[in-house]
Amino acid sequence: QIQDTQPQNITKVPPCFAVAAGGLAHLSSDQNHLNVSISDHGAWTTTMSSAGIVPVNLSGQQLFSDSVQRFDPGHCLITPINPMMAGISLISSPPPPPLPDIAVIKEIIQSKSCTLLPQNPELPPPSTRERPPGCRTVFVGGLPENATDEIIREVFEHCGEITAIRKSKKNFCHIRFSQEFMVDKALYLSGYRMQIGSSTEKKDSGRIHVDFAQARDDLYEWECKQRLLAREERHRYTLHEDHLQAQSPPAFIHFSDHEAAVLAEKLKGNHKFAEAMAVLFTWIDRGEVNRRSANQFYSVIQLANSHVRRLMSEKAQHDEAMERAKEEFKHALQAILAQCKYTSWFVFYMAQGIH
Repeated sequence: QIQDTQPQNITKVPPCFAVAAGGLAHLSSDQNHLNVSISDHGAWTTTMSSAGIVPVNLSGQQLFSDSVQRFDPGHCLITPINPMMAGISLISSPPPPPLPDIAVIKEIIQSKSCTLLPQNPELPPPSTRERPPGCRTVFVGGLPENATDEIIREVFEHCGEITAIRKSKKNFCHIRFSQEFMVDKALYLSGYRMQIGSSTEKKDSGRIHVDFAQARDDLYEWECKQRLLAREERHRYTLHEDHLQAQSPPAFIHFSDHEAAVLAEKLKGNHKFAEAMAVLFTWIDRGEVNRRSANQFYSVIQLANSHVRRLMSEKAQHDEAMERAKEEFKHALQAILAQCKYTSWFVFYMAQGIH
């Protein structure tokens, strides 16, 4: 309770939110109540705001405006109204205690030929060895003496597809699955007691232990898979490097008497003239022209010159034909427009005569 000389302003504040502000509030060790002098409304409103309570008087009016920052319960700390006030500080909640380890409670597994009873939950879980790479085979020990391959397959076929079962005469076997994740399901059965039928004889009961097995077939297939992945990675890297490299220039034809004769034949035609000219320019740039090959180059250049002249004359002829066609088209269009004009006048006058 808050006591004051003015009895009309009385409200309740929880003791846990007591804040000592400039000697205006004190919490005694032998009392469970907080005595705050309400003559200074600043300290009182600060305390109430930090507690997340809106202080009001008897008439129901708020004693401070809504613009004052209030307590945010989502942040688990009390934000002071005025940082310059004495005795106001941030109070952080202690970290939550760590969650205790919850033991996995196993249930009884009933199958057609046997029953699997879980071990005592208070006992430590069965230990396992380090998992080999690509492990798909498990070791199952502690089998009953009367356990057959059919019973073992019946128990472990719920974990996944079984590809092979190799049973020994010393009450253990090796089971190979088709996928690696099926091994994790088989390890869940470690620690169960297998009881065949309803018999209580020692030969029909045994506590099984499931662990990783290091099989050569699993290791070989895992290595093959890793080599395949490495080849694919190298292939992708090679394609990437080839894409980044600059393109090599096209292969050129080396000069010889035979190639010069072939080039002369190409220069005479229209289909391979551009390709032949590129080869000719390459030979000239590489300095293939010398005293011995001067006559051949002269004849090749004459063929190219004559072909270019022929092309120029053909171009001039086509240009003249184009100009004539344009003139003919222009005259024909003018004649059509004139006929359309006369036709429109005739139709107009005919319509006037009919009216």
